[in-house]
Amino acid sequence: MTDRLPISEIWVYLSGDPLFALVLTLATYQIGYTLYVKSNRNPILNPAAISIVLIAVIISQFGFGDTNRDAYQKYFEGAKFVHFLLGTATVALAVPIYRGFAQMKGKIFPIFVALIAGSIASIASAVLIAKYMNAGDSIVGSMYTKSVTAPIAMGIAERIQVSPTLTAVFTVITGILGAILAPYILDIFKIRPWWIRGTAIGVGAHGLGITRAFSVNEQAGIFASMAMGLNGVLSAIVLPYVYVLLNG
Repeated sequence: MTDRLPISEIWVYLSGDPLFALVLTLATYQIGYTLYVKSNRNPILNPAAISIVLIAVIISQFGFGDTNRDAYQKYFEGAKFVHFLLGTATVALAVPIYRGFAQMKGKIFPIFVALIAGSIASIASAVLIAKYMNAGDSIVGSMYTKSVTAPIAMGIAERIQVSPTLTAVFTVITGILGAILAPYILDIFKIRPWWIRGTAIGVGAHGLGITRAFSVNEQAGIFASMAMGLNGVLSAIVLPYVYVLLNG
């Protein structure tokens, strides 16, 4: 009879395999999505938020590395394939936009006004709050791009020379909070048309908000996709110049 390996040694073997990080990412998201569906799509049980919490607990508590930084780097080596697909998924949003283009006729002007107003309000509020709380330059700089979808936000962060990693963290947090809180805020103000709800969510909550919008209503998802895409293009062009103008 062969001796059985201790569970600790099995864990060490698994945690050292990059494929394990990918499986862990997909498995935790599936757990979050299952809970989300069983709760009748309650926005509080956001699948991405649940997945992030589970992964953070696992990689920090179960020996992925000697420090939290080492644990994250080892995890990212395996999960970077999902990160690579972020850009592809963003571009793929052109498909639902194309299919729903007919629904946008007569709405382009109010959408652009909402896009510009929403972007300015999002950036100004985040930056002013960060400065009021005496946050460091790196955090304040990251606040300029936190309402743009992650792949574009990280590119802008590199261009204005702030931390792409910190920018990604704030971007994800913004998306999660937007996806969770947006439906309640829109209900409070009795905003019912799906195209308006979708546009607001796309500007304020980018990719995670789009996922939420599509799960509720197709029209909301289409307009959220369009709003996020336009916001990303506009921000990529304008934000670096605005940042330099305001910060020298």
